[in-house]
Amino acid sequence: MRRRIAEGQLGEIEQIATRRQSPFPARISDVGVVKDLATHDVDLAAWVAGAPYESIYARTSARSGREHEDMMVASGVLAGGVLVNHLVNWLTPYKDRTTIVTGERGALVADTAMGDLTFYENGHAPLQWDAIAAFRGVSEGQVVRYALTKREPLALEHERFRDAILGVGSEHVTMDEALDNLRVVEAILASAATGRSVDL
Repeated sequence: MRRRIAEGQLGEIEQIATRRQSPFPARISDVGVVKDLATHDVDLAAWVAGAPYESIYARTSARSGREHEDMMVASGVLAGGVLVNHLVNWLTPYKDRTTIVTGERGALVADTAMGDLTFYENGHAPLQWDAIAAFRGVSEGQVVRYALTKREPLALEHERFRDAILGVGSEHVTMDEALDNLRVVEAILASAATGRSVDL
């Protein structure tokens, strides 16, 4: 997805939306969904867009009776004006790991749980129905589902961790990127506590 965006497949990026939902994992007891799950999508959005967060607004709730939040929704803006939206929870009875990047030429949709990537192109055919054409934005074009080599995510993560320790490769998160991610996550928690947007 990131390579295709960098090559200009979408044109200018306008919005990034992520969903990371699943049942509660019993192994987590010291943090809520913001620090356990949202960190991944915060990092992913900034990395895919190649732009840092400028502001974030979030709401959280604790519906399961645990000490920490189990549901979060956050909206923000990246440098350059890209809108972001993150939906995260431990209360959905199925696993959902979806990232949608919308640009001026269409949208790329990644299902990171299954390792699937689909391109939804904006249509180019003229619309013959005048009443609808006046209200419609982009039209539906071709849809392409890419055949990708699927790798087990945790095995790949361990390889990247090994490479970072050995000082080889460049496909791992840097300390600066991790710190930026932590700043955004702390801003999400601060926004949820105050009900106000936080500038970064």
